[in-house]
Amino acid sequence: MLTLKQLREDKENTIARLAVKGVDAAPIIAQIEAEDDRRKAIQQKLDASLAEQNALAKEIGKLFGSGRKEEAEAAKAKVSSLKEASKTLEEQLREATEHMNALIVTLPNVPAAIVPEGKSAEDNLVVKITDLPDPLPADALPHWELAKKYGIIDFELGVKLTGAGFPVYKGQGAALQRGLISMFLDRNTRAGYTEVMPPLMVNEASGFGTGQLPDKEGQMYHVTNDNFYLIPTAEVPVTNIYRDVILDEDTLPVCLTAYTPCFRREAGSYGKDVRGLNRLHQFDKVEIVRIEKPENSYRALDEMVAHVESIVKELELPYRILRLCGGDISFTSALTYDFEVWSAAQKRWLEVSSVSNFETFQANRLKLRYRDTSRKPQLAHTLNGSSLALPRIVAALLENNQTPEGIRIPAALAKFTGFDMIK
Repeated sequence: MLTLKQLREDKENTIARLAVKGVDAAPIIAQIEAEDDRRKAIQQKLDASLAEQNALAKEIGKLFGSGRKEEAEAAKAKVSSLKEASKTLEEQLREATEHMNALIVTLPNVPAAIVPEGKSAEDNLVVKITDLPDPLPADALPHWELAKKYGIIDFELGVKLTGAGFPVYKGQGAALQRGLISMFLDRNTRAGYTEVMPPLMVNEASGFGTGQLPDKEGQMYHVTNDNFYLIPTAEVPVTNIYRDVILDEDTLPVCLTAYTPCFRREAGSYGKDVRGLNRLHQFDKVEIVRIEKPENSYRALDEMVAHVESIVKELELPYRILRLCGGDISFTSALTYDFEVWSAAQKRWLEVSSVSNFETFQANRLKLRYRDTSRKPQLAHTLNGSSLALPRIVAALLENNQTPEGIRIPAALAKFTGFDMIK
């Protein structure tokens, strides 16, 4: 959530930067300013009323003490009237504040200065790309056919048990999933991230804290009886560990990693791009989350990008790194880098990671702060990244490494799967 100070004191720049995300913020900011002015006027009246009540309360004692009972009773009646007026003012203040905040949360995060302009994924900036491998033979299979051939993923059984987008992993397919999760967690913990195992459902406050609510409730599975949401990513519960927390400066940075299943409705997805593992409703992902001092957060973002890149390299997959444009960056992000790996049989790039800096946007919603040397609480910066999402990694591994003898497993991964070939 943007801060009121940012909207009022840096209004023109905020309007200009939000235009990069395709948002005309000027009318909304004007409404926010008007509501804030109304809130301040009500607060002044309320403060004046409370001050008068306090003054009269002191005077009443003196009047009774000097025997001026009638004047004291009149003062008591005046205090009673002021209290009723104060209740009305407090209600008006609450309504004005809620209305102002409801307007503020409709505004997305301000994109960083280096976010390129653009309307869609086609306008994203490629900042790094590796060489593509030699084309596969003409009889090469896409991963969903390889999965059936080797009996490692059963998409039809998933439909029977639940529905489309809920595959069942079998034998070496299940071991491959487990091996990837173990490898990713191993690399993350070796890099200094502390592993946590969070709940797979969160409450509304957690969804609001990281920006999924009220923006993305249509994409989350909702457990209506308990008003819980199945997590779309471990980012939500892990970041919310520090909701309503004030950290000491010397505890930063906080670096956490978690493996969780993730659940997304993916409403509106259809066509060839959702075949097989390309787009699922339930999938496994390992996440990294960092809480940083503002002056360190962009260096931390670069470190996270380099860390994710090191894992993709170990998997021996061709990849590219994109800096997302204004039209493709998320509601909550200030700057995002996407990793995509090459799917040799499909001949297309598959997104496997997003690494983002949210600056203070999430922290303001979370009330996540730290005390600096002045001991004054300051909003922290939050960051997160996929390290990594499994489905499209598996798709690329299967397709790129198919041979007449079977599917080759990269050496770094084979240490975790216990086999170097799917046969």
